[in-house]
Amino acid sequence: MAATTHAASLSFLLSHPHPHPHPTSPNPHPLRRAPHRVRCATDAAATRHRRAADENIREEAARHRAPNHNFSAWYAPFPPAPNGDPDERYSLDEIVYRSSSGGLLDVRHDMDALARFPGSYWRDLFDSRVGRTTWPFGSGVWSKKEFVLPEIDPDHIVSLFEGNSNLFWAERLGRDHLAGMNDLWVKHCGISHTGSFKDLGMTVLVSQVNRLRRAPLSRPIAGVGCASTGDTSAALSAYCAAAGIPSIVFLPANRISLEQLIQPIANGATVLSLDTDFDGCMRLIREVTAELPIYLANSLNSLRLEGQKTAAIEILQQFDWEVPDWVIVPGGNLGNIYAFYKGFEMCRVLGLVDRVPRLVCAQAANANPLYRYYKSGWTEFTPQVAEPTFASAIQIGDPVSVDRAVVALKATDGIVEEATEEELMNAMSLADRTGMFACPHTGVALAALFKLRDQRIIGPNDCTVVVSTAHGLKFSQSKIDYHDSKIEDMACKYANPPVSVKADFGAVMDVLKKRLKGKL
Repeated sequence: MAATTHAASLSFLLSHPHPHPHPTSPNPHPLRRAPHRVRCATDAAATRHRRAADENIREEAARHRAPNHNFSAWYAPFPPAPNGDPDERYSLDEIVYRSSSGGLLDVRHDMDALARFPGSYWRDLFDSRVGRTTWPFGSGVWSKKEFVLPEIDPDHIVSLFEGNSNLFWAERLGRDHLAGMNDLWVKHCGISHTGSFKDLGMTVLVSQVNRLRRAPLSRPIAGVGCASTGDTSAALSAYCAAAGIPSIVFLPANRISLEQLIQPIANGATVLSLDTDFDGCMRLIREVTAELPIYLANSLNSLRLEGQKTAAIEILQQFDWEVPDWVIVPGGNLGNIYAFYKGFEMCRVLGLVDRVPRLVCAQAANANPLYRYYKSGWTEFTPQVAEPTFASAIQIGDPVSVDRAVVALKATDGIVEEATEEELMNAMSLADRTGMFACPHTGVALAALFKLRDQRIIGPNDCTVVVSTAHGLKFSQSKIDYHDSKIEDMACKYANPPVSVKADFGAVMDVLKKRLKGKL
């Protein structure tokens, strides 16, 4: 059952706690219209003639500017320091990563301004933009621009039309392998430009950097840098290449897949392969960005979470604004679980939906500091040195966003589960047998689902969404090793190696009869 209660202490997340203005406000919904009358930039795109041959879609969008409703956003401390300045805030045009007390920052929106429009207005507006090529609303992120970076000029946006990823019904996996689950879905965020959900956040961050570098702000930013377990560097290098901005990536040597490594190299990034783990790379990039005019792109920077939260809004949209019961998200640096919560909660507060789903954060047992924290009753968080895991993108022992994750899980009556290497690889491979081509991180989330079904926490009729964070093609070597049964101390239960056969009709028939025994 979806969570319906929310901790009172979470009111700081949103500057207006109610879905609608105070009832005494004059004319609270001045632009309220029936669904077929909603007007936006895309309406003009639908009714006008085709643009001139010498006009690109940016120039076309400039002729069809949407009205400015004075929506705004800013940075604020996360969470507010008990004895801190209650008015501490920073413009998004400032280059700042920490609050005055050294804590995290969060992007806050003017909820009063957004709440002048009812939830039905926002649902209709966002639905009207799906599938368009109108700049920038063809993107699954920028189709929710008012909820992301409302003040950025569309001409500063750097987009590769990310998002709008597939939400598919995992019919056979649920029916045959999860005791008859009839409402199991997979949100395939890996079907994106660089093959992972990181594109959703990177379009926002690089767009803001593009704004800062251009007139009239003209900030002297020499490049954008990140530490990465693979997918962040791929997204950063692609979006920086699209914008003509230099990118610098710090990668842990011999700890990411070749498919991930080649992406920033191909996009022209400066790639530093360092003899350390992700946490060591993160420490170094923070030191470097403190000394050089390089903008920090890691999830310490809360801008990325504004893009990542749109995956949650997209799930609601794809369910025709019905709320699923459960959403299971793999967790490493832990920004994404908070981003999903933030997207769901923003829609609840603004009246697009009336509740939020329960969240599950799934961690690899070899890199499970949040799971241990959860099992302690949230009494003691201990960073760890993460052990190697096939789910390499979440091989993080000292996650930056642990406090954000705790807020999300407490607010949604959430759960943290773990998966061993064998559990995650078997779950991934079994899902592949039903038509998927999952990455190991999705295997972590699926293994968590198997456990929660076995414990009868998730019921057979619960609407459940598993978030697939990357494409399986980025981790092909792990699949090769599994199906060759070359993984030490692993039975590889669902291995399916190719069969070497002589080019002889009789030999081929013998193999096929054996394989199809009982089916002919």
